[in-house]
Amino acid sequence: VSDLRPSALPGSLDVSHSMFDLRSPPHRFMKRYDSVSSVPSSASSRKDSQGSNRSLDTITLSGDERDFGRLNVKLCYVSSVEQIWITVLHCKDLSWPSGCGENPRICVKGILTLPKPVHFRSSAKEGCSDIEFMETFVFAIKLQSLQAVKLVFKIQTQTPRKKTIGECSLALRELSSQESSHWLDISPPSK
Repeated sequence: VSDLRPSALPGSLDVSHSMFDLRSPPHRFMKRYDSVSSVPSSASSRKDSQGSNRSLDTITLSGDERDFGRLNVKLCYVSSVEQIWITVLHCKDLSWPSGCGENPRICVKGILTLPKPVHFRSSAKEGCSDIEFMETFVFAIKLQSLQAVKLVFKIQTQTPRKKTIGECSLALRELSSQESSHWLDISPPSK
């Protein structure tokens, strides 16, 4: 780990005095440009495809562009006993298809993609946009085996019927004894 603070770099330039000073208000140096030309855009020229002056923040996403939420997990490898510790913390901003009902029971299924895959599943919780799981799974597997695989998570409804509503994955090549926290973007399930 490198410490890039100015005090840690003797004789180096103070980055905060450069033109890339990230502490100053960004609006002072930034101009907005239309995507097609290099002409600075004005509020009157920012129109959507129907000619409306809606703010870009209000554009509704559809299909695969929709935000499915994020999954927060923690990982740690305990080398003295050759164990991986996987903690499923929570899902944030979770959404699901209307066909799953208003508040389906939701769980997280995990898969370590080893030659003989290792599966695990959280308990099912009542569906809402923010679900807290706080469950830890421990497996005795050699570190060398884990560093070549992925950890795949499938977000599933249990009621009214079992259905995968989203998934995300994480490569384990940088797994270490230092506990690491990860926010994974949930994508639509692969076909």
